[in-house]
Amino acid sequence: MDITTIKEQLPMRDVLQHYGLYPDKQNRLRCPFHDDSTPSLQVYYKTQTAYCFSSNCATHGKSMDVIDFIMHLEKCSKHEAIEKAKTLIGGDNQLQRLTRQAVLTKMFSYFKNAVYNSKPAQEYLQSRCIDYKQTEVGYNAGQFHHGTRKDEALIKSCIEHGLLNDVGNKSRTGDTAYNVFGKWCIVFALKDSSNHVSGLYFRSTLNNQDQRHFYLKDRAGLYPKYPATDTKKLILTESIIDAASLLQIPAIASQYSVLALYGTNGFTQEHQTAIQSLTQLEEIIFWLNADQPGAVAASKHASVCKELLPHLRLSCVRMPAGEDINSMAQAHDNTGVFIDLLEQRTADFSFSMEKENNNASEQQEKAKLFIERGAPKHTVQSVPSTPAGELDSTNPYKMRYERDTVNYYIQGGLPKTTDNMKIMLVIEDKASTQKARNRIDLYEDKQVEKLCKEAGEKLSLPAATLQADLYRLTDLLEQLIEKQLQQTKPPEQALPVLTAKEREALQQFASKPKLIKRLNELLGKAGIVGEERNRIFLLIIAISHKTADTLHALIQG
Repeated sequence: MDITTIKEQLPMRDVLQHYGLYPDKQNRLRCPFHDDSTPSLQVYYKTQTAYCFSSNCATHGKSMDVIDFIMHLEKCSKHEAIEKAKTLIGGDNQLQRLTRQAVLTKMFSYFKNAVYNSKPAQEYLQSRCIDYKQTEVGYNAGQFHHGTRKDEALIKSCIEHGLLNDVGNKSRTGDTAYNVFGKWCIVFALKDSSNHVSGLYFRSTLNNQDQRHFYLKDRAGLYPKYPATDTKKLILTESIIDAASLLQIPAIASQYSVLALYGTNGFTQEHQTAIQSLTQLEEIIFWLNADQPGAVAASKHASVCKELLPHLRLSCVRMPAGEDINSMAQAHDNTGVFIDLLEQRTADFSFSMEKENNNASEQQEKAKLFIERGAPKHTVQSVPSTPAGELDSTNPYKMRYERDTVNYYIQGGLPKTTDNMKIMLVIEDKASTQKARNRIDLYEDKQVEKLCKEAGEKLSLPAATLQADLYRLTDLLEQLIEKQLQQTKPPEQALPVLTAKEREALQQFASKPKLIKRLNELLGKAGIVGEERNRIFLLIIAISHKTADTLHALIQG
């Protein structure tokens, strides 16, 4: 087994775990090669290397691969380090089959690294408002087996577990040409109860019309993982990408556990078993799509949960019709929309699309009967209405702009600032009550022109009239956002002034011996690790800017 093969088969993570070393969330750890009080060793899983930034370390200035790491830690020769590495990957038996967990973990690590090298993957994730630097997500470009042709164990394991399919085709070089499962898809990992990768979910980045979803065969595991044992409030979403969208909102991720169903019919036995194991669970919140299948599924699954755990409180979140969590994330930069929707959740599962569509006509019928029967005069109160041509923002999540023949509704709220005007717009013909729903940025003239043409054809309304209305609506929305910004503008904060007690403490600190050394130690505690000389040097330069004669430095990296 040569050095290249060893590096391909032995990831840095396995080496660290073998020696009982576990990096923090920033992939840093206290360097094992020198006396390190603060984490100075940075691990780079993308390149499978490690680097110590401390000038006190014997390895400083050298990037270490897995063999170098073993050699320095074992204090042995390179040959001995290679032999040690072979034992860590199971010796020279390359044809040894990898377990399902091992191959899925290895492949998902590969897929995660691929996102950073794929512009199409990054653009797709950005279009779905998924931050790939914050979310554990990968991309399958269908090339993973080309660089590992010699790794027969990995290829055989990928075939066994469904990632590759041998259909008997040959490439131009005579090698086997495999069909790749989930090619050109973003990839999410499903985790088992031990938080190990036990399944993979693929979402096509090419075929948006069919909404193509792929699960690896023998699907097992939950996304993003099994809920924590101390979970008290659990949110169930209809899809994995909806769950990923919610997990990017700190206010939700810190207070709620989130669990993705696999579609409206994807409330599996594994979901139910995981929920039953939560001894401290108080409430299950169904946050499914705002359409008829989502409403039916929420009611159906709520009944199942009620049978499993009768003591639980069950509720559901209602969104504007036709929306889902991820589409709301695309339409609104303000995460406060989700907080408000969550706080307004209800225990009423009788919601349906027909009910919503008939609400307006039912209200009109009730009002008509009320007038015909004659109401006592003392119960009749005049309700002020918004004049036609003005924006009614009474309900911030369903604003109304009324014209002579058309009603316009802005559902879900407005952007935070006026740098964009992405909204969910509903255009309603007053005569027929027929509606057209679209997500649009009102600042994009081409989008507005196209929308007016399509909506005009659908509702039999003049496109020019719709376009003029939308330009006027844009101005009104701009004014409303600017007004809200002025109201929420924080007051200017005065520069902090040291109190007499603080000034005295500062003078005492500065008058004690070894000031430079103590300042350097404080810099380390503040999180500036490594480069002990440079950090104190730069601090002194920064402090000098408060004096008459300032110091300057040119930093080259």
